Amino acid sequence: MVVIEEETTHDPVSSRAPGKEASIASDEETNNKEVEGYQTAGEGDGEGEEEVAPPKGDSYEDALTDEQLKERALSQAIDAKAEGNKLFGAGKYEDALSQYELALEVAPEMPSSVEIRSICHANRAICFSKLGRYDDTIKECTKALELNPMYMKALVRRGETHEKLENYEEAIADMKKILELDPSNKQAIINTRRLEPLAAEKREKMKEEMIGGNNNGIKQHLSDTWTPQISALLLGCEQILARLQPY
Repeated sequence: MVVIEEETTHDPVSSRAPGKEASIASDEETNNKEVEGYQTAGEGDGEGEEEVAPPKGDSYEDALTDEQLKERALSQAIDAKAEGNKLFGAGKYEDALSQYELALEVAPEMPSSVEIRSICHANRAICFSKLGRYDDTIKECTKALELNPMYMKALVRRGETHEKLENYEEAIADMKKILELDPSNKQAIINTRRLEPLAAEKREKMKEEMIGGNNNGIKQHLSDTWTPQISALLLGCEQILARLQPY
């Protein structure tokens, strides 16, 4: 059973130490930690304090600072991701995709949102994998890795998906990247050894197809340009060569 990944912290993901994932084949783990909200106004009813209202004509949105707007957008993104996780758990992968996309649309471009953005891309990759859309799975994993190059789970999923598509060279590259981050990852070592002969076999097959394809192309070209004059010329050459042969 694939468990969709939850957000674990608001800290930038780049601060994670590599190699924390125990197994290359493990799916996304769920952390049920609740996300705390934030307050945009202070508390207090002290005497003599006056409530300052926004200037006339200004909306509530105008009264918020840029930082407050970003924090609110981040909170909305977290809510959308959580809804996507629920839909994924119910097997509604298309609907989950929409929620993760919504989270990506509202998440602000700032360091504290890098983690949720990378997770949403990784979770979209899982949905696409469930739907058999493997090319899209690879694209979403790549987007997650662009945000967090050390995102082990995204590397694992992309490598596994490359193997499903028989992209053995690309799968090996992902396995080697995993080993760079975690040299003790036994599953990556096993997968690399298993994939290398498959990649070599595919290379040889492609060479044979290329050579065969070139020969067929030459034959077709000669067939298309063949004329009676050429046939007569070749026949004359064969007769001359026959007379020159020693007895």
